[in-house]
Amino acid sequence: MALLLVVFAIIAEIAVWIGVAHFIGGWWVFLLIVGGFFLGLNILRRSVGGIMPQLQQMQMTGQGTQDPQIAKKLPIALAGFLLILPGLITDVMAVLVLIPAVQRYVQRALMSAMQKRQQSMMDKMMGGLGGMGNMAGGATGQANMFEDLMRQMQGAQQGGSSRSSGHQ
Repeated sequence: MALLLVVFAIIAEIAVWIGVAHFIGGWWVFLLIVGGFFLGLNILRRSVGGIMPQLQQMQMTGQGTQDPQIAKKLPIALAGFLLILPGLITDVMAVLVLIPAVQRYVQRALMSAMQKRQQSMMDKMMGGLGGMGNMAGGATGQANMFEDLMRQMQGAQQGGSSRSSGHQ
């Protein structure tokens, strides 16, 4: 299904190139695409450059964030990426993403998708650590393991404090 969508998008881009080239000329279309590439590269570099360390930290720790700086720059980075792709349809989509009202909608959608992806990754990790095949059983096993660890740590603290109080 995704492959069919990609093929359809490529055919639509080529059809739009040909149609627009009939009106303004082939070289102008070429210059629009090359200009869009460099503009998109600049936008992408500026938007992602400031938030890349935070995104890498999120990926390493598996923790989601509601950092407004990241949320604000993600739609701009998407617009830059769309401008880099060769095509007039993607360029129009990029310009639409740069409109503030559309930006807020895209921002919510991207943050929601990131949170779902992180939750899915955490579910898989917790399911795998519990030693059981399914996620629910693995998560329960993981919770029991953490409870046991906490009891052991509390016992060690109480034993250590009673020892130290017993020696005094």
